[in-house]
Amino acid sequence: MSKDMSFAAVMARKNEILMGSLGIDFSKFETGKLAFDYEGVMASTGYPYEEVRRIQLSQGVGQTPMLELPNITALARKCAKPGFGARIFIKDEAANPSGSFKDRRAATAVYAAKKLGFKGVAAATSGNYGAAVASQAAKLGLQSIIVQECFDSRKMGQPEILEKTRKCEAFGAEVIQMTVGPELFYKFLSILEETGYFSASLYSPFGIAGVETLGAEIAQQIRQLCGKDPDVVMTTHAGGGNVTGTARGLLRENCNAQIVAASVNLKGLHMASDGHFNRKSFTTGHTGFGIPFASWPDRSDMPRSAARPLRYIDRYVLVNQGEVFYMTELLANLEGLERGPAGNTSLVAAFALAQEMPEDNIIVVQETEYTGAGKHIQPQLSFARQNGIDIRFGDPTEEICGENIILPEHPGLIAARDVDMGYLRKSLVRNALAQLPAGEDVTDVDIDFLVAETKSSADFVKTAIADLRNNAG
Repeated sequence: MSKDMSFAAVMARKNEILMGSLGIDFSKFETGKLAFDYEGVMASTGYPYEEVRRIQLSQGVGQTPMLELPNITALARKCAKPGFGARIFIKDEAANPSGSFKDRRAATAVYAAKKLGFKGVAAATSGNYGAAVASQAAKLGLQSIIVQECFDSRKMGQPEILEKTRKCEAFGAEVIQMTVGPELFYKFLSILEETGYFSASLYSPFGIAGVETLGAEIAQQIRQLCGKDPDVVMTTHAGGGNVTGTARGLLRENCNAQIVAASVNLKGLHMASDGHFNRKSFTTGHTGFGIPFASWPDRSDMPRSAARPLRYIDRYVLVNQGEVFYMTELLANLEGLERGPAGNTSLVAAFALAQEMPEDNIIVVQETEYTGAGKHIQPQLSFARQNGIDIRFGDPTEEICGENIILPEHPGLIAARDVDMGYLRKSLVRNALAQLPAGEDVTDVDIDFLVAETKSSADFVKTAIADLRNNAG
């Protein structure tokens, strides 16, 4: 008898499907009404750090160059007051096989799939991760299916996403392209169930463990080059895996650099809106992912996401689309490096924050990504114009998401705008309380869990709970 493949039926089997496609029973890690054993989930891969590192190196992943940006640093110092302007470095993750740090996530996941006897891997992503999964699957002789959200209802696709489609197909993946909407996850679950493939999810512990090597390498390389730890590590933030894995790797090396996350401000544009989908000029590293996933990580395609960004973020800043386009040109023209927008989002923030820091401080942008025909700024800006977006030089503070893109008329106008971390932490507590069964209350275990989730204190969590309940009443 065939299974019911309706939307409701497939979604109801979500946990069953994901457990079978990953080999991890998340239910055994539940410890309270809200709490779960996060470190237990991370250890469930069965691969200790040194094994992850060995797997990656055997697949040509990792040990990417650490590059100083002396010319961009010099420009930041010209914009800063005397004695300020930290040295800016970038970790050149574009040197990985598919051109981004996502190879680290994919190498561990695809290796696990091979070892567990799966014939293929599947992932739902419109970003670089699809290309990384396809690349690693090709290396290990596995099939790969990538499900992408590519089009609006007019079947118009962003050049950046279509470039990633091309890259996935070049590595031999079957790419299933979809219009924007809730069907993406349904389609992904259906494919996992129909094919029996491994779920190479961005949010699995395999993927996050793979990024820990990136953080560890940053600490090791900066110590070797500069004789000290970095003061700030900048991470582009979307779903949270980049921040989480990098921070865990830094902590593994006893490096206490401040972790600063950066996203592109897309305020007012909804990720699941057909009308808004093509009025943004970035597909990742923006607030449409960054804020929702920070305030509730378990909205991902895992029963419990291994990406828990608020556990690690010290500061969260936003930059504008026009500033990222400008910085992409600046990096190419001043440093001779042509790279894609994801890492340049962090570089914008690093350029601004470096001006707040003394000259002997070090700020590291922890990733770059490859660029290609669709990722280049010219097709992106042309696509924006076709969708009615006004593009001009001026003051970035006048940028209105979905209406215009303003390229800074002077580098001194580039800024990083702080997000209220207290608000995000309280939002996470609110979202956690919404998961409580009717009539149940939080336990001491849950309080401790929420303290870790929000990188705060028991007083903060208890006060937040009291405030939320008082306001609800």
